[in-house]
Amino acid sequence: MFKLGLTGSIGMGKSTTAGMFAEEGCAVWDADAAVHRLYDVDGAAVIPLGAAFPEAVRGAAISREVLKRIIGNDPGALKIIESIVHPLVGEDRADFLAKTTADIVVLDIPLLFETGGQKRMDATVCVYVDDDTQRDRVLARGTMTPAQFEAIKAKQMPAAEKCGLADYVIETDTIEHAREQVQDVVRTIRETLKNA
Repeated sequence: MFKLGLTGSIGMGKSTTAGMFAEEGCAVWDADAAVHRLYDVDGAAVIPLGAAFPEAVRGAAISREVLKRIIGNDPGALKIIESIVHPLVGEDRADFLAKTTADIVVLDIPLLFETGGQKRMDATVCVYVDDDTQRDRVLARGTMTPAQFEAIKAKQMPAAEKCGLADYVIETDTIEHAREQVQDVVRTIRETLKNA
């Protein structure tokens, strides 16, 4: 099994690109989706997070909005949350890897390089698009203000730096171009696996 770490900054087209890898027969694990499962009703993070932050529990699930407020009021809270959630995300990923039979597994991890996760991968791929397109995409969603977008972007490793660290870069300027690049990456990896 070949582990391919997929990353990219907000608005770069990571989710769309992950879907293209799935279309090529790769198994895809999504870190954000794992967190949603952990926070949902009966999720593994509900009891430990609820013990640390009882006000974050809403209807037997964890409210991300309440957690954001808690972190905003107490920057130290983030470390506590991460100490609870990161090991659970790791368990979710390990379960997924144990169950999959795919030759290539794409692990969609937004903070792959920031957390040193690339060390656990066989290769990494970073999605990329120019700054103006990135900004337009994010603001078109209507879920955040320009100031919120800039604040998130400031916390992420610069896109050029991520691209410099990645084994493959996929430019997501158009769907067709991105798909061609995904197919090239999959073909290259499968050739490598065949010759191993």
